[in-house]
Amino acid sequence: MDYKKLIIRGISYSQTQSGAYALLLEHEETAVKLPVVIGNFEAQSISLGLEKDIHPPRPLTHDLFSKFIKSSGYTLNSVIIYQIIDGVFFSNLNFKCLATEEELILDARTSDAVAMAVRFEAPIYTTEQVLSEAGILLELDIPPVVKEAFSDLESESQSGSLRNLSSENLQNLLETAVKDEDFDAALEIQQEIKRRNKKID
Repeated sequence: MDYKKLIIRGISYSQTQSGAYALLLEHEETAVKLPVVIGNFEAQSISLGLEKDIHPPRPLTHDLFSKFIKSSGYTLNSVIIYQIIDGVFFSNLNFKCLATEEELILDARTSDAVAMAVRFEAPIYTTEQVLSEAGILLELDIPPVVKEAFSDLESESQSGSLRNLSSENLQNLLETAVKDEDFDAALEIQQEIKRRNKKID
């Protein structure tokens, strides 16, 4: 299968889910962004994994698991985000035994998989289908009028009334949500846009 390599672009606080964060992954070749909603602990663990100079006084769960894997003679070769169902991403951890080259594949939450990937400096991949279903292409040149429209439309989005909005308003709402780094809302809006496009096709 032709996998698409992702890089970590950052982590931002979720504006619509209390205590949640949005992990932003990006496909470098197309600049398509993949927002993944994660919890506070996972966000902290990924951030600490990226900051190699910061060491917590006691090992975190992902640090402990990483040390166990290395002590067992394995390494993490890659992480693959292979599926999305009802907004939930599914990932595999692909391990390899250094002595025998035997491969071991474990199912994992995407947040845990990324936290492990940063500790092993392992590449993160996804499929064309996942990028197509959940990816967002950022539009940075957003006209000022969109910001005004967003304040009127935001309450409708939060109340689950996306289906009542025009296609133009949905697109404006999507662009503003992305600009404000509210990626979980952006994903919900984009799914409604894609649902309409499928009906047109």
